[in-house]
Amino acid sequence: MRSRLFAAAGVTVMTTVLATTMSGCGSGSSGSSGKTIKVVYQQQLNNNNKVQANYLAPMVKAFEKANPGTTVKLVPITASENDYYTKMQLMMRSPSTAPDLVYEDTATINTDVAAGYLKPLDGYLSTWQDWGKYADASKTAMKYAPDGKTYGVPDNTDTRGIWYNKKLFAQAGIPVPWQPKTWDDVLSAARLIKTKVPGVTPLNLYTGTAGGEQSSMQGFEMLLYGTQAGNDSLYDTKQQKWVIGSKGFKDALDFVHTVYSTGLAPSAQKALDPNVSATIGTELIPQGKLAMDIDGSWMPNNWIRTGAKPWPDWQATMGMAAMPSQSGNGTGKVSMSGGWAWSIPAKAKNPDLAWKFIQSLETEAASAQWNTVNATIPVRSDVAADAGYLKSLPTNQFFSALVANTFYRPGLPAYTQVSTAIQKAMESVTTGQASVDKAAATFDSDVKTAVGGDKTVQGAQ
Repeated sequence: MRSRLFAAAGVTVMTTVLATTMSGCGSGSSGSSGKTIKVVYQQQLNNNNKVQANYLAPMVKAFEKANPGTTVKLVPITASENDYYTKMQLMMRSPSTAPDLVYEDTATINTDVAAGYLKPLDGYLSTWQDWGKYADASKTAMKYAPDGKTYGVPDNTDTRGIWYNKKLFAQAGIPVPWQPKTWDDVLSAARLIKTKVPGVTPLNLYTGTAGGEQSSMQGFEMLLYGTQAGNDSLYDTKQQKWVIGSKGFKDALDFVHTVYSTGLAPSAQKALDPNVSATIGTELIPQGKLAMDIDGSWMPNNWIRTGAKPWPDWQATMGMAAMPSQSGNGTGKVSMSGGWAWSIPAKAKNPDLAWKFIQSLETEAASAQWNTVNATIPVRSDVAADAGYLKSLPTNQFFSALVANTFYRPGLPAYTQVSTAIQKAMESVTTGQASVDKAAATFDSDVKTAVGGDKTVQGAQ
């Protein structure tokens, strides 16, 4: 997740959604009578993050009512992203602890398939008419290359850009709307803000191991995929090898070093706090203490009426810009996309009932409501064109348009280890414990250890 998307508290599920859900579930059957399914999802460390919990609760009630004798037990895991993955995987190892349904980051599905944790869904999908409405790219992300089978139903996707405070930009004399064309444009704006608006942090760039995948995606890959090497800068798809020793990697790492070593970003102590994303979204941005934030389409979840930090002025205050490529190369714009999916563990006790619950969560009406309240980008074509969804937030159209310039992380089991190596490299230059060259060399070594030297290739210089 993408970094995780749940930054708001409270949501009212529309009656029409529940009615549609119950209709989709049917009237119940002897096959599901008396059965219980356990549904695992992440509850972020910030106690205010209740969007998914509050969304799922009435969906569960509707499902149980439509299927008498069934029980859906929600099992939230309160943890950081990396800890969530670890705890969920431990649960899936044993039949005695395995859930019946898990909420998976699309980047970790292949890893869990390779470990034997997930059940292929092709038998279910072959008779599910709604599957034809899902975007091909999202479907591909659910497949495991070695066997070509599908192991999840995508629930949403996301895109990323630069959020900026228009009022702080005005104080610094930076015209808005603002759209940087290069990395230097971003750094120039940050330096001007530091000079003209003292007491304000110019730019947030997620970094380090505590931030987990948000450090890799928002903090690093938004840079890396905008270098001259483009989408082969992390994994060479033609050679099917991980890229090491590239100039693009060092350039991206140098950007991280620059913003932290010159005081353009939060202090290293704040940046390496596991709760930094909550601090950014609910404190620094609403309080006018942060001018720019490289972040995702989900950020308004913090500020809407039911959010963790209701902020009536957010629409008038915040602007959005696409992240530029390094020097205007390529399309000139860069985004990263991830998303989440529902998967059934291989050791689930009631997989058929779990599939039935997935269907209830993934009707057109339910999906439209979920993507609306969660400020995510739909993966269903009918939902992407839904007028209610497009009007629900003034930012939806902007972030949906970034899909044309987005990249997906390599959907390979080794990605999680490579991602951790990225986070370590970032942290070492953020704290000043290593130079860019040394951190890059350590990354190369870590990747070779993780995937094998024969699975790496020297990157472009």
